[in-house]
Amino acid sequence: MNVEIIALCDAATESGGKLNLLGAFDCIYAHEIPVIHAQCAISLRIRFSRIEEGEHRIKINVVDADGHAVMPSLDANIAVSIGPRDESVVTNLILNIHQLKLESWGKFSIDVAVDGRQEASLPLYLKKIPVEDGSELASEEGELGEDSEENESDPLG
Repeated sequence: MNVEIIALCDAATESGGKLNLLGAFDCIYAHEIPVIHAQCAISLRIRFSRIEEGEHRIKINVVDADGHAVMPSLDANIAVSIGPRDESVVTNLILNIHQLKLESWGKFSIDVAVDGRQEASLPLYLKKIPVEDGSELASEEGELGEDSEENESDPLG
């Protein structure tokens, strides 16, 4: 089993086995907390080999830097079936999230477990937008990176 793609994005679709991602991101910029991100999606593409055919349980947790859950776990059960001429098969999963609430500055983690074993992790950062005069520079985690200017017009991604 191999997690080929894990992405946090604005939106995702699947069509004919293709996983289509729009606006992948790892930072949310805001002026104040708490922040409510209206809509996003966690997208996964997982490849299973012939020996892994059968039922599998996927569990996704979004946690803060202290390991506390930011939202309820997302659980999915999938049935993996591989054709007689295929060596492996991919499964695309799209988990839409509405009203994601982040209550502290810093790093969060999106953790993916398959059958109870952690297989992938993706960081998500909540960063403070500096005030216009530049006097307020950063969150508790340090200064904003170079890309902060391009994101100031869209504080949520």
